[in-house]
Order: sequence, then C-alpha cells, then structure tokens
Amino acid sequence: MNLKDCYIKLGGDYDAVLGRLRREQTVQKFVFKFLKDTSFDLFEASMNSGNYEEALRAVHTLKGICQNLSFDRLYASSNLVTQALKENDPERAASMIPQLSEDYHGTVCAIEEYQRSEEE
Repeated sequence: MNLKDCYIKLGGDYDAVLGRLRREQTVQKFVFKFLKDTSFDLFEASMNSGNYEEALRAVHTLKGICQNLSFDRLYASSNLVTQALKENDPERAASMIPQLSEDYHGTVCAIEEYQRSEEE
C-alpha cells in the first residue's frame, strides 16, 4: 500500500494534501503523527462525563487536523458533531457519535495498514 492508496481507503484527498504540504514525506510524517493525537479519546471521555465544553474543544481540534490533512470523510463527521455542540445540542451530537467513531477508526486502521506496509 502506498500513501495515495491509504488516502483512498480513509476517504481523503491525497492531491489536496500534497498540494498543501508539497512533499509526500511531509504528508507521511503528519499522517503518522495523527495516530498519536488524543483528540478523539478526549472527545469520547468528555461526552461520557457530560463535559460538553471540553468535548467541543476536542472534536473541533480533530476537525481542524482532518481539514489540514484532507481526511475528508472524518472531517465531515467531526464537523457535524462540532456544529451540534456549538449549537448547544449535545443530544444531536451524541446521536452522531457512531458515525464519527466509525470514520475515526476507519482512518486509524487505514493509516496503521499503510504504516505496516512501510515497515516491511
């Protein structure tokens, strides 16, 4: 698997991120750094504890990272949750968590698969 295949699998726009960051090595560096980002975990914990202000900060951070890396699918779902929390509608945000979680975990799995192929 190459980086472009990884982007296809995670529902991203490889050409857009390459145009923004200019070098595939730079894109790869930030894609791998995404695996260490804790925004999604913080979002889930904050939603579970009812700390919607912290949940908004966490999902907004996730959304920004996805926008910068052109992770379009995950950006779309994190943007919807961000909007719901900005509108003080935690119930609507909570109803979107399954899709957000699916998109997040699909992104992580695609990156991990790509990372493994690079190590071989």
